[in-house]
Amino acid sequence: MRHKFLLTCALVALLAPAAAQAGIETSQDFRMEAALQALLTVGARYHYGGKSPETGFDCSGLVAHVYERAWGIAVPRSTEEQRSTGHAVRRADLEPGDLVFYNTRNRPFSHVGIYLGDGSFVHAPRPGRRVRVESIDNPYWRARFNGARRLDPPVY
Repeated sequence: MRHKFLLTCALVALLAPAAAQAGIETSQDFRMEAALQALLTVGARYHYGGKSPETGFDCSGLVAHVYERAWGIAVPRSTEEQRSTGHAVRRADLEPGDLVFYNTRNRPFSHVGIYLGDGSFVHAPRPGRRVRVESIDNPYWRARFNGARRLDPPVY
């Protein structure tokens, strides 16, 4: 699965700029751009309240940063507000760029990440850790899944 994921990431990195240059702005292009921007944050340190690669990220700050970069839109800053953004999607219908929510503090929707496709998501886990990619099928994450939201791409 890791090999397939890395191949997908490489294709996104190669095709997204070409699609944008060609003026192709479909919903799928926007979603892939969000996934690509999320991948670019991997390795950044965790910092509570952080919202940039320089200062580090918390989970909701990562989401806000990615959508600002990918789509030029302001997403609410807190996980609480992000859980009401866009519209709900079923786990089986996830697409790259969807927000995935988890109950990690005995509180629904206490953690958020960005779905990449192929069963993987990017998130800023906790203090002492760095932004990373994980499987939504990992038993820890599967047991804590609270739902997903899909944001609508901007209309130009």
